Amino acid sequence: MNTPLLPWWLAIPVALLLVLSGIVSLVGSAGLLRFKHFYSRIHAPTMGNTLGTFFMVLAVAISASHLMSRPILHPLIISVLLIITSPVTAIFLMRAAIKREHRQRLAEYGPDEPGYLDMPHKAPLPQELVQTQTQTQAKTED
Repeated sequence: MNTPLLPWWLAIPVALLLVLSGIVSLVGSAGLLRFKHFYSRIHAPTMGNTLGTFFMVLAVAISASHLMSRPILHPLIISVLLIITSPVTAIFLMRAAIKREHRQRLAEYGPDEPGYLDMPHKAPLPQELVQTQTQTQAKTED
């Protein structure tokens, strides 16, 4: 008779963490397909990626610690680095998209009619802001 690698009291939390990791990652992927705008679309996979990977790495750390009979913390370093880098990358992508859209709108419509960002519930820019933007653009071109 073979003895199991993990006892039942440890296999259940590890299995639950792995299932939870899959569910969170699947929901994040579904959000990527479901949301309409780039700015709302980028949040779902970022959160799904970060949280799903954290649950999976936690399950690996628990099972490896039991199998090696000592604490294994190497997988937790992966999750800490991912928790730091994934949201920062999403912020950089959003900022780049905002700057790109702003430049395209000014180039397409001219400085008198800046377009709207591709965001839900857009409101027109106040006339003072439009004048300020055209003045700063004229100063940077000089």
